[in-house]
Amino acid sequence: MEKMKRAERMVAITQVLMLKPNVLTPLTLFAEQFRTAKSTISEDLMAVKGSLLLSGHGHLETISGAAGGVRYIPEISKKEATQVLSSLAERLNDKERILAGGFLYMTDLLFDPSILRPLGLIFAGAFRDKKPDVVVTIETKGIPLALVTAEALGLPMVVIRSGNKVTEGSSVSINYVSGSSRRIQTMSLSRRALEPQQRVLIIDDFMKAGGTALGIKNLMEEFEADVVGIGILVEAQITAEPKLVEGYLSLLQLKELNPYSGKTTVVSVF
Repeated sequence: MEKMKRAERMVAITQVLMLKPNVLTPLTLFAEQFRTAKSTISEDLMAVKGSLLLSGHGHLETISGAAGGVRYIPEISKKEATQVLSSLAERLNDKERILAGGFLYMTDLLFDPSILRPLGLIFAGAFRDKKPDVVVTIETKGIPLALVTAEALGLPMVVIRSGNKVTEGSSVSINYVSGSSRRIQTMSLSRRALEPQQRVLIIDDFMKAGGTALGIKNLMEEFEADVVGIGILVEAQITAEPKLVEGYLSLLQLKELNPYSGKTTVVSVF
């Protein structure tokens, strides 16, 4: 391979780092790949670091020492996050999204990678300082959102099941009252899925009364886990009833949902 010019090398370095977010890459790897000195790579990385800060797309962490290297931390700028959430709120306000029974259709948006990736970055930025060890969600619609958040944080994800699965092995199960249906339901988690005393970040797509979030918190107590944060995409604020959990972060609030007039009001609160 021909030796790259500096501009070409910087583009290649940026691509390598962005394809492996939160992964420590030794400088020697870049030096060998691009056939140049580590001191030259260090200068390139300083330029890349400056470009990332200016663009608001993340920053680089440099670890010194023999086992050191550089790590790319993905981020989203405040301006871009505001635009993403405002656009999402506008799409949710479409009267065609009101379903029979007074439900809001969100499934198509929750499985769209172009929407999910920035949402994951928003949650990651909000909870990174809490230093979670794992991202936890409950099946089904919260899984994609939790997965992109886990990816942005460089963490594993754990999925709580609705009922026992024979393929999960020995499980811990609890009953909880669903905030939306007010029915008693069961959630379970394999004993192998979560190590004791881990720091847990809960991510879910929707919260009405908070019964599911409370159930997850109670289940985490069975694993002696410490819940360090709860992130919710859409929080229903249609009634004045207090939520069953506190200290959560919601990105959007559902203020009104009228199936008769066809009016929906979703606003960004981030």
